[in-house]
Amino acid sequence: MQRSDFDIDSLAAFLHITPAQVSKMVERGRLPGRKVGGKWRFSAAEIHHWLEERIGASDDEDLVAVERILDRGSDAATAVSLAEVLTTATIAVPLSARTRSSVITSMCRLAAQSGWLWDPQQMADAVKARESLHPTALDNGVALLHPRRPQSAILAQAVVALGITSHGLPFGGPVPTDVFFLLAATSDAEHLRLLARVSRIIGMPDVLPRLRGAMSADEALEVMLSAEASLRDGNIT
Repeated sequence: MQRSDFDIDSLAAFLHITPAQVSKMVERGRLPGRKVGGKWRFSAAEIHHWLEERIGASDDEDLVAVERILDRGSDAATAVSLAEVLTTATIAVPLSARTRSSVITSMCRLAAQSGWLWDPQQMADAVKARESLHPTALDNGVALLHPRRPQSAILAQAVVALGITSHGLPFGGPVPTDVFFLLAATSDAEHLRLLARVSRIIGMPDVLPRLRGAMSADEALEVMLSAEASLRDGNIT
């Protein structure tokens, strides 16, 4: 999302719906927008957060639709594959952290093992600030950690870290959390793509049991990459 604002027509094209549908959604409070000179304008950052919330509340069919929206609105530079951003160096099985703060710090240090994150403490501070606004823990025992805005100044490229604790920890969700992802992207569009992709994968029936049963980083990586490959093989992306 390189632009700073959408109007009704450009947002309709981005979301692949009609201008009339955009108008109806914003008038009913279902889209974030504001009137400038009597015309609706939409901040790209606010649309980003709206899509992020939609991803968090979506089933697989909705996530497929979100990914297609992002495919249409982004160039090839924002395309992401887990094989390019998740490595055995950024996976901890088990993750030894025992508190919310130590989990976040450990996950950022883990991401730095890739060589793509240059300042793990700055990333940890940004993630903790995001968690203080609203926890990212889900009702399946997974947390999708990320900063509120991309930290492109301290990243060579996007990186994903994965940590699996031996037992669940209180992390602000309805159940204890034992599977932690850190999503560190260089742009809003890249973040949304990573978030949608990881959300789809962890929603697959066998993925979380296999991750929780993984005995090594290599095994956990294979679970994630084989799951992503099955999405491609099914012509879902």
